[in-house]
Amino acid sequence: MNQVDYLRISLIDRCNYRCQYCMPEGSELDYILQKDLLTQEELLTLIKEIFIPLGFSKIRLTGGEPLLRNDLVEIVNQISSYEQISDLALTTNAYFLEEKAEDLYRAGLKRINISLDSLNRETFNNIIGRSAPDLWQKTWRGIQKAYQVGFDPLKINVVIIPGLNEGEIEDLAELTIERNWHLRYIEFMPIGNDELFKNRAWVPSTEIRERIKQRWGLIESQVKGNGPADVYQIPGAKGTLGFISQMSECFCDRCNRVRLSADGWLRPCLLNETGQIDLKKALRSNQNLEQLQQAVRLLLTDKSDINFKLREKGALSSYTRTMSQIGG
Repeated sequence: MNQVDYLRISLIDRCNYRCQYCMPEGSELDYILQKDLLTQEELLTLIKEIFIPLGFSKIRLTGGEPLLRNDLVEIVNQISSYEQISDLALTTNAYFLEEKAEDLYRAGLKRINISLDSLNRETFNNIIGRSAPDLWQKTWRGIQKAYQVGFDPLKINVVIIPGLNEGEIEDLAELTIERNWHLRYIEFMPIGNDELFKNRAWVPSTEIRERIKQRWGLIESQVKGNGPADVYQIPGAKGTLGFISQMSECFCDRCNRVRLSADGWLRPCLLNETGQIDLKKALRSNQNLEQLQQAVRLLLTDKSDINFKLREKGALSSYTRTMSQIGG
């Protein structure tokens, strides 16, 4: 098993979108109360006293939508000051990025991933579960602003859902030809919306790759990321195309990450709801930090390989939290 050195931190479970693959349609989510969120002080204590001593050097801030967190810039500024952290990244839907990209860049954020599942306004609104004339345009302006202030390369995350945006596979790939953007196709998972998954299923990475290959050709890229993506590029393109195949393939042997929810639960695997540790409760009950560090060390040692198709061997058959609540 790889060394686990990558921590994904959900800062907030709320989001201004209701993406179909992230939240069940028509449902009411029980958002975490403000008092139950990890405070900035608690979060920084966990990073400094627990995760850095255990060898963590890569951090990604997620949500919900992390730009809804009022103290985000302060959190970025603090984490970026820790010399042991070699990579600090953030995932966002970009809606608020036009206003906040420059502050985040100046605070020390190194990389940014943006969710963009369609180039068509109507399809985009359908996927995100919101309808307004300027949603796509504001998202696109946020992407352009991030690139302008210095986030180079940008990463674009795409979830392909049959019947919704699978016709845009090539159009989205074309974004990487003239731009130094790293586009990542992520296979649709059932964690956020099990009913949609049953109805639509997913488009395998092999099929997506083949369509792009038929159009332009496809070669393996020398540019690799911190995650499990298989990275290619269109010959002569400035950017890359990555494929994250968590449904059609099992990449547990390459997994180097754990996830911390906005209310302090440390989760060893996206697919596994067993074996979690409530770090917030431990902090607020003044548990000895050395003991807490040891508990986290044991969790990392026992981080199981869980393929979704074989989840009954270690994970639950259904998920009590949606993707938006876990942090992706």
